Amino acid sequence: MKLSSKHRKTLRTVFEDPVRSDVAWTDVERLFGALGAEVSEGRGSRVRVYLSDVRAVFHRPHPQKETDKGALRSVRRFLAEAGFEPEE
Repeated sequence: MKLSSKHRKTLRTVFEDPVRSDVAWTDVERLFGALGAEVSEGRGSRVRVYLSDVRAVFHRPHPQKETDKGALRSVRRFLAEAGFEPEE
């Protein structure tokens, strides 16, 4: 799978330590799409994501656009379970 430089940067950012608080949720959703995930709308601000036989439900942040640290940890765990981590 070939990711754009923007998607690779987002993937690296998701896995950075300490966890960042300035990652835009739209970048995370675009990364899911670039990785081939099925993304569907749930009720309210919920977003269902299915990637490599792994399912997760996330809450879109509002009113801010940045993903909070707890949600970013969940995204990190989801991507790792699905087999996607940044290249060293």
